Amino acid sequence: MSETERIIQTEYSDHLQKSYIDYAMSVIISRAIPDVRDGLKPVQRRTLYDMYELGIRYDRPYRKCARIVGDTMGKYHPHGDSSIYDALVVMAQEFKKGLPLVDGHGNFGSIEGDGAAAMRYTEARLEKITQEAYLGDLDKNVVDFMPNFDETEKEPVVLPVRIPNILINGSEGIAVGMATSIPPHNLGEVLDGVEAYIKNPDINTEEMMKYIKGPDFPTGGIVVNQDELKAIYSTGSGKIKVRGKVEIEKVKGGKEQLVITEIPYTMIGAGIEKFLNDIKGLVEDRKTNDITDISNQSSKEGIRIVIELKKGADATKLMNLLYKKTKLEDTFGVNMLCVADGRPETLGLVPLIRHNVEFQYELCTRKYTTLLAKEKEKQEVQEGLIKAVNVIDLIIEILRGSKNVKDAKACLTEGKTDAIKFKSAKSEADAKKLKFTEKQASAILEMRLYRLIGLEIDALEKEHEETLKKIAEYTDILNNRATMARTILKDIKNLKKEYATDRKTLLTNAEEIVIEDAPIEETEVTFLMDRFGYAKVVDLSVYERNKEAADAENKIIFNCSNLDKICIFTDKGRMHTINVLNIPMGKFRDKGTPIDNMSNYDSSVETYVYIQALSNLKDRKLVFGTKNGLIKVVDSTEFDVTRKTIASTKLADDDEVVSIDVYNEKETIVLQTSKGMFLRLNQEDIPEQKKNAAGVRGIKLGTGDFVTNIYHLKSGENIVVERSGKNLELNRLKTAGRGTKGNKH
Repeated sequence: MSETERIIQTEYSDHLQKSYIDYAMSVIISRAIPDVRDGLKPVQRRTLYDMYELGIRYDRPYRKCARIVGDTMGKYHPHGDSSIYDALVVMAQEFKKGLPLVDGHGNFGSIEGDGAAAMRYTEARLEKITQEAYLGDLDKNVVDFMPNFDETEKEPVVLPVRIPNILINGSEGIAVGMATSIPPHNLGEVLDGVEAYIKNPDINTEEMMKYIKGPDFPTGGIVVNQDELKAIYSTGSGKIKVRGKVEIEKVKGGKEQLVITEIPYTMIGAGIEKFLNDIKGLVEDRKTNDITDISNQSSKEGIRIVIELKKGADATKLMNLLYKKTKLEDTFGVNMLCVADGRPETLGLVPLIRHNVEFQYELCTRKYTTLLAKEKEKQEVQEGLIKAVNVIDLIIEILRGSKNVKDAKACLTEGKTDAIKFKSAKSEADAKKLKFTEKQASAILEMRLYRLIGLEIDALEKEHEETLKKIAEYTDILNNRATMARTILKDIKNLKKEYATDRKTLLTNAEEIVIEDAPIEETEVTFLMDRFGYAKVVDLSVYERNKEAADAENKIIFNCSNLDKICIFTDKGRMHTINVLNIPMGKFRDKGTPIDNMSNYDSSVETYVYIQALSNLKDRKLVFGTKNGLIKVVDSTEFDVTRKTIASTKLADDDEVVSIDVYNEKETIVLQTSKGMFLRLNQEDIPEQKKNAAGVRGIKLGTGDFVTNIYHLKSGENIVVERSGKNLELNRLKTAGRGTKGNKH
């Protein structure tokens, strides 16, 4: 091993932990969680800055999104074009953002979940407020810049956003081990809250909520737990209940219809289609019989979902049913997590405002420090030019007597006259007294002769007076916090005046909706299932009228209650249940619905062995027989469960259920094996066990043999089995003891 090589021993778990924490923090800080100062994630910040750098301003033509995405990816965000374009699209969607930051031109998707067109088709530019309030002071050294990923460009660490964007537009993101979910708020209310905090930094949450009353979703809707908002805004986490807005309209014929004009914010996208399907499900499951039709008449003008009702239907009751059973009332989980001072932190409402106001003071300080330095530089030059105008004849003499610019500049700044020819000794003596600064000397040497016109000299003096006023103003702002506060408040009021909009979301308190399901009248029905597994339920009278055809076409038939439960026992030792109410009530000639679609039963991996209504098994027991010759009796009460699927018996890996039937101690069963062994047993000899027991040996099997059939012989019944071309009458078999081999036939 050379001297330059060395082996570092480390604990693997420590190394793994450190690496994972580094990765997690990278995702949190550099991708998924917004910065509390500008409320933007890195991809959003970089996209907006790139548009600013490309000059895609609100008053200039749109540019292709593909150009914006490509430039952002090449310069600042090397994480794939789809993530950049998705961020760009969301910033342009007014139904997702309370304050869109990008002005999109083309198909940018819809509230119903339609995606945006490809980036080669769409165009975009900055919104006016984005340019003014998010990027306006980037040229005044108000924020720090850092190298981009390959150190060929510089990008801002944070944008100089002058409003609490993290509250106005909200944010959603999933990081490693944590997530953020901040609802959007009303611009005017948030700016009122900022103003209140600046005037009273000791303001509490309750006082702040006089200005910022609650979330304001771009989709509108109704927040129905207003009283819980204080706790949410105090801790930074909680649950907001949001309802859609429903109106009851009168239509012809004395009917009414429900019209949904606003939806919960959480329903944006595929949620609308799911909501429509949920309504259809309510009708199919017979939760309501009042709906006759549903139509989605939404357009660019807004949401309009129409639910037509039967005449005499209770519209208010149905509205409550929709709130309770569908996503028309939903929960928005709040977790106001953001990056503050370089680390993730969950902040309440007032701390979020405080961080923003502190950021405004920082921006203001850096802005006016830069402006003051520029004005002082202008002051220096202006004072030099004014002084030069007063001795212009001497300066002209110096310039005419100089051999080069260097000599002339040395004379103006240091009074050196050795290399200059003067007309008189007095002029030379006056020249030695000159003490212009470097900047003043450069300005004098670059000055054009027209500046000597009287009006130009007056303008120069007025400009100098204006510069002195600005220096005094900027100095006052920087040295007096109260003056800086007034300056920030002035900007806030101007932004509020131009961009504030009315609140869209209504805040109220509503009682929890309680739906009392109307009692369903119990009736007797007939369950029918054909050999292909298609099942249906018909009225008992319908079955009796078509009994002959029903018996011929269906494999399983039994009567039961409409409030009953169907039990499906399979060869894999499972029992699946279906509520009879969930089985479509059909006409006799209807095909029915596959039982696979109505339960957890999967006919591709298991086969049903026995199907019966639970009520028909009341006070009964079931006899189980398996391929490996195990048998047992189980009381039917063990199968009266709420779960949709349970284990009906315990099976070995190579075993399966062959037969299940109702137990009768006065009857016998016959076990038949693959090698022609037959054993007849009295059912009273079979022990009763729990469903989770494996059973006892019914027949002793030879090597490679297994049970193929189990026959239940009722009193006076004879079953004939064909064996080797001969008929075997099972009731002629003698009964034998359990666990014996039986006889070969």
